[in-house]
Amino acid sequence: MKDPAERPRRSTSSVRVRTVGGGLVSERPDRLATEEPMEIRVSGPGQEATPVAVTMRTPGADFELAAGFLFTEGLISGREEIAQVSYCEDLPDDEQLFNVVTVRLNRPWNADAAKRNFYTTSSCGICGKASLDEVEVHCSPVAPGPEVASDVIRSLPGKLREGQPVFDQTGGLHAAGLFDATGSLTALREDVGRHNAVDKLVGEALLANGLPLTDRVLQVSGRVSFEIVQKAAMGGLPVIAAISAPSSLAVEAGDRLGITIVGFVRDDRFNVYSHAYRIAF
Repeated sequence: MKDPAERPRRSTSSVRVRTVGGGLVSERPDRLATEEPMEIRVSGPGQEATPVAVTMRTPGADFELAAGFLFTEGLISGREEIAQVSYCEDLPDDEQLFNVVTVRLNRPWNADAAKRNFYTTSSCGICGKASLDEVEVHCSPVAPGPEVASDVIRSLPGKLREGQPVFDQTGGLHAAGLFDATGSLTALREDVGRHNAVDKLVGEALLANGLPLTDRVLQVSGRVSFEIVQKAAMGGLPVIAAISAPSSLAVEAGDRLGITIVGFVRDDRFNVYSHAYRIAF
């Protein structure tokens, strides 16, 4: 079997398009953000791996995505439970080899307890999501975290955009970035789904034993959904900033889970929707 490390990069795909403008029609090559399904399977010692979720994602950081998803959904409690993360080796179709990730635990896996029939999409996250009250069973309010200057908040969208290499090629990807309180970028992930980008960041920190992220600020492209707030809370992130608006449930979740939510960070302005004490105006 081919070494997974040798897998060709597939974060973008080549197409030919017809461009219409100025009364002219021309044909040229173009690049699109790749979107492919990834199935996450889990097993314990001596157990067969069972499917847990399918997510539409941009290939890359797949192991981080699988680990981050399991953690932010409360299906595992920490890095110490993970024995191995690997691509599936027994698929008859080599084309799907890198679209199935197996997480092997060092404890028994209760597949029945995880039967929430997850199906995630690149646009809306998990359909049939658990209630806010159920989320709080898994997640305590986050720590106070740092105070962040308003100038730092205003600088984050530009720094996030500068760190998006695949967006430069395609114009079609979301991003999530981790920053320290001074505005320095510490990690960034791109994906067709903003919730996947957050899972990749949390998964990276989880596999590196770097959780909780209590001294970091999360900046996301687009809007802030309840899904994003839940995942940030599981990662211990105290501040979420976004270029667009939060939803009403996102603000309610932020208020209850102790997270500062900042929206409409653009044109030298922003709104603070919850726990404004962390922002130094």
